[in-house]
Amino acid sequence: MTARALSRPVGNVTRGTTNPNRLRRMDRWIAAVHGAELRRARDPLAVDLGYGAAPWTAVELLGRLRTVAPRARVVGVEIEPARVAAAQPYAREGLAFRHGGFEIPVPTRPLLIRAANVLRQYDEGEVAGVWERLCARLAPGGLLVEGTCDEIGRRHVWVALGPGGPRTVTFATRLGSLERPSDLAERLPKALIHRNVPGEPVHGFLRDFDRAWAAAAPYASYGARQRWIRAVRDLTADWPVTDSAVRWRQGEVTVAWEALAPTA
Repeated sequence: MTARALSRPVGNVTRGTTNPNRLRRMDRWIAAVHGAELRRARDPLAVDLGYGAAPWTAVELLGRLRTVAPRARVVGVEIEPARVAAAQPYAREGLAFRHGGFEIPVPTRPLLIRAANVLRQYDEGEVAGVWERLCARLAPGGLLVEGTCDEIGRRHVWVALGPGGPRTVTFATRLGSLERPSDLAERLPKALIHRNVPGEPVHGFLRDFDRAWAAAAPYASYGARQRWIRAVRDLTADWPVTDSAVRWRQGEVTVAWEALAPTA
């Protein structure tokens, strides 16, 4: 194998679709649940993998992480060289851009890798291998967040993973845009989107969530947030919800991965 082949980035070029503020829900969750780890770290390095045709998501990630970890720095990694070149005018202290892919071409292991809307074009059978590869690049105590959202970030579902594998699945939405919780099914990450069929755990979860949402209809008079909180509270009787009302108020709910993992 030639040196050129060895240095070729791992992965495929994505569509590159991006919009300002698209990943705000994911970023806020990361800051809330991983901020203390970033703050304690000697080198709080984060990677925005596959930031797309414009560098907005990397710029925004740095700003949001620095609200909880002032020494955080971000490297945006893109497999398309033209996108890396176009991002360079936005580089500054704490923010850099590099050409690369799933090999994560940074000199030290990052404490965070965020990969949003990257794996959607891949086959379901490729996901586990990509997860394993990315998790192997994490620093001790590191976090991989991989998921999918709509074009303006109203609906978002992501998986959080550590070096030991997947841990949780988070559903997040702008509550005013939601008719029923199962509307989030179209934004399930690649590992789950083809599993939203009868007999699969994620299908059962969304079914029960819709039922809890319907039962919580009387709370709608107090606003969509109160209805969501009531519905999630009811879900906790049958599903391992791992967060609290502090996050539910944000239009989120996080569930243990084991409860939603695809059947063998």
